[in-house]
Amino acid sequence: MPRWPKPAEGSWTQHYPELGTAPMSYDDSITPEFFELEREAIFKRAWLNVGRVEQLPRTGSYFTKEIAAAHTSVIVVRDREGNVNAFHNICRHRGNKLVWNDFPREEVSGTCRQFTCKYHGWRYDLDGSLNFVQQEEEFFDLDKDALGLVRVHCDVWAGFIFVNLDREPRQSLREFLGPMVTGLEGYPFDKLTQRFTYRSEVGANWKLYMDAFQEFYHAPVLHGKQTPDNYSMAAQQAGFEAPHYRLDGPHRLVSTSGVVTWELDPSMRKPMEDITRSGLFGPWDVPDLGEMPAGLNPAGCDPWGLDSFQLWPNFVILIWSGGWYLTYHYWPTSHNTHTFEGNLYFMPARTARDRVAHEMAAVTFKEYGLQDSSTLEATQLMLESRAVTTFPLNDQEILLRHLHKVAGDWVDEYRRERAEAVRS
Repeated sequence: MPRWPKPAEGSWTQHYPELGTAPMSYDDSITPEFFELEREAIFKRAWLNVGRVEQLPRTGSYFTKEIAAAHTSVIVVRDREGNVNAFHNICRHRGNKLVWNDFPREEVSGTCRQFTCKYHGWRYDLDGSLNFVQQEEEFFDLDKDALGLVRVHCDVWAGFIFVNLDREPRQSLREFLGPMVTGLEGYPFDKLTQRFTYRSEVGANWKLYMDAFQEFYHAPVLHGKQTPDNYSMAAQQAGFEAPHYRLDGPHRLVSTSGVVTWELDPSMRKPMEDITRSGLFGPWDVPDLGEMPAGLNPAGCDPWGLDSFQLWPNFVILIWSGGWYLTYHYWPTSHNTHTFEGNLYFMPARTARDRVAHEMAAVTFKEYGLQDSSTLEATQLMLESRAVTTFPLNDQEILLRHLHKVAGDWVDEYRRERAEAVRS
C-alpha cells in the first residue's frame, strides 16, 4: 500500500521499520557473485524502460537496446498495425545479431520495411514473422511459421516503452508500476518532445549512481560551486532536506520544494543565466501545461521544486516545476561498471530564444551530472578495499536503504526458487 507523509514529530526511516536504522553494508555493490545473481533475479524479470513512443514515429520505425545485464539485445519496432513490438535481436538461422550497423555492440535506429540478416539474408517482417529464406529448398523440413523472431513482452505506459525478458512476467506492467507511479497519468509527456541526451560509461556499480540522485544531503557541498559564493556558503551552513519521501512496492519518490533561478536576487544569479533566461531549473519562460496530475507534489510544497520518481530497477523520471522533465537510466555492464543515460524533454522550441534556453538547461544538467558522477569511481575503489564494511546513513538517505533492500529481496527470492527447483 502507498505510504503518506510522516507525522510532524516522526522520522522517515523509523516509519519503515523493515528498513532498519543500522549502518549499511555495500557488499551488493562490490561483489561479482551478487551481480551475477542480479542479472537473473532482477534484469531478466523486472519491467525495464527502453525508450519512448516518439522514437517510433511511423510504420517501420525501430531502435535497438543493448541490455548487457541480461546478456541480450532487443529490437523495438512499430509494425504495420501501429503496434509497438519487441524481439530478441537474433536471427533464427545461425544466431547472428540481426540489426546492427558497423559495430555490433552499438545501438542503432532507423526505418525499414523488413529486417534482413547480414549473414545469409533471412528476412523478417515488422511483426517478427520469417518471410524469406535464401535457398529454402536446401533445408530439411523447414517450418517458417515456427521460426519467427523471439518475442519479448512489451507494453506502453504514458508513452514510455517497457520490456520484460521473463518467459512469463509475474505482473502486468500496470501492476508492477503501482499507484504511486501511475498517479502521474495526465502529465503531458507527449507534448514535451524536444529531447537532449547524454551517455557516459561510469566506473562504479549501478546502484551507487542511483544513490547519488536519491538524496539532497550532498547538494550544498558537491554542487556548491554552481552558485555564487555567498549563496553557496549559506546553503552549506543551513544544509538541505527534502520535505517528502515515499515508498510504494519496489519504487521510491523524493519530492522537494525549490526556489527557481529567476526569482533569486540578480546578484545570486550567473550572467549566463540572465542572458539565456535559463539554468539548472530550466527555461525561465514556463510553458502552460494545464492541470497537473494528483500524483505530483504530494506534500503540497509551495514553492514546489521537483519530484524524482525512482522506478525499480534502474529508471528515474524527474519532473521539474518549470514545465519540463528528465529521465535517467543506469544500465549495468559488470559489478563495478555501468552505462548512464540522461534525457531532457522540453516543449518544442518555437523561437531561437527558446532553443538557446533549452540548450542552457541541458548544458547545466550535464555539469551537475558530471559532479554527481565524479565521486563514484573513488567510492567504488574504496568500497572494494573493504577497509570499512558498514556505513551510517541519515534519515534523508531512506531511499538508499530501500533500493539496496529491494535488490537483496529480489536476489533472495531468486535463490529460494532456485534451491526449491533443485530439491524438486
